[in-house]
Amino acid sequence: METENKKILLVEDDPNFGTVLKDYLAMNDYNVTHAKNGMEGFEKFKKDDYDLCILDVMMPYKDGFTLAKEIREKNEEVPIIFLTAKAMKEDVLKGYKVGADDYLNKPFDSEVLLMKIKAIIQRKTTDSIADSKQFEFQVGNFFLNSKLRFLSYKKDTPVKLSPKENELLRLLALHKNDLMPRELALTKIWRDDNYFTSRSMDVYIAKLRKYLGNDDDVEIINIHGEGFRLVVKSEVEN
Repeated sequence: METENKKILLVEDDPNFGTVLKDYLAMNDYNVTHAKNGMEGFEKFKKDDYDLCILDVMMPYKDGFTLAKEIREKNEEVPIIFLTAKAMKEDVLKGYKVGADDYLNKPFDSEVLLMKIKAIIQRKTTDSIADSKQFEFQVGNFFLNSKLRFLSYKKDTPVKLSPKENELLRLLALHKNDLMPRELALTKIWRDDNYFTSRSMDVYIAKLRKYLGNDDDVEIINIHGEGFRLVVKSEVEN
């Protein structure tokens, strides 16, 4: 996943720590705006769109919890990570109640923060793709109408897909030529990601491969441990 141009709002009142963290994230291709307190943070948030917010909890003028509430009133979706020097259970619970996606206690490993940021942004991106209203897809010589659950090949008689076959192929088509994470399909379609539902999805993938077998240009590739790619070879080569 590309991190370049992903915009992060960092609100941290410790000037030294804030500068170091901003520089570290910038070295990893994030576009970082640093605010020195909660009031300044909210002003900056109102003036721009951010992919993620990192908020210190203990700040003058306006603490991180209050700032998070104000951010949530304006944007329910933007991910929020709290940073705190206090490891108290009450603060952690309070953070999640106001809409935190994650929580890190100071001092923390900067690489751990980096991995959390990547995971959260990727999850938000894939969720927004999966919630797309698109229902018509061209996949090589196939045409999918996911509203009617019809899969057509050229002028052949359309195949009526089962509800799960249809939803799985729709998710693959939404991610065409890109990774469709295994967990995304399991949670969106099966509402669970345990071993048994995972094996069940593999059965449905095998069924879809049979349906798509008429077109040598179309293939569902297993990305071990991550998910699947619905590849249209001519589009990838071009």
